Amino acid sequence: MLPDLELKTFLEEKYLRYNNDAFIAPDPISIPHRFTVKEDIEISAFFVATIAWGRRDVIIRNGKKLMKLMGESPYDFVMNSCTKFNHFKHRTFNEIDTNNFVACIKNIYLTHNGLEGLFNKLIKENHGDIQATISDFKRIFFSIPHDARTTKHISDPSKGSSAKRINMFLRWMVRQDNHGVDFGIWNQISPSVLHMPLDVHTGRVARRLGLLERKQDDWKAVAELTASLRVFDPSDPVKYDFALFGLGIDEKF
Repeated sequence: MLPDLELKTFLEEKYLRYNNDAFIAPDPISIPHRFTVKEDIEISAFFVATIAWGRRDVIIRNGKKLMKLMGESPYDFVMNSCTKFNHFKHRTFNEIDTNNFVACIKNIYLTHNGLEGLFNKLIKENHGDIQATISDFKRIFFSIPHDARTTKHISDPSKGSSAKRINMFLRWMVRQDNHGVDFGIWNQISPSVLHMPLDVHTGRVARRLGLLERKQDDWKAVAELTASLRVFDPSDPVKYDFALFGLGIDEKF
């Protein structure tokens, strides 16, 4: 299948328009950009990606609040603090979920060589299959005692979920875009295996551009859209997330 060169040019132009420093401030990725230590970046990114639904300004405000409650040192807080959250809420993600996440993340750093180490291992075991990797990650993440209510905050694509927030987190960690937005601090995972963080905005734009036929925003749609975008750039298909998101949010395409 050869790419539609006119559509490829259009997507490349929009990608370059939005994949730059100006994208950071109004986006949840601005929270991990406040840190320089690798573990602080990935833990703050994981928390913020987890609560990344709803209005972006509210996500950012609550992300800042959460980092303040962690003393602006998320890795040290996760590994060493005995403090429990008595109040934190972003939509349905509350203090119970926050405390469960702290315990589960600490376990991953203690027993699985951290978030990067675990994802590296699972990607290799699953031969680059992101769907299986995310599903396995959820199983391991909740392998220690936790409240049942918290499991809904990590999606399982093997059950059909689009897993938008985990896919976005992986984009942040893996892509080395040289434009200062995505971090690219996990260099053992190829950007070529990443999948699109599909939401209502990117899905709507993708369908209008003929990149996606499936009507539901589920994992089958994620796989279809990612396959369409790989035609344009097999090595880095999710870079077009910037184009589709910008077209949907800023340009009301």
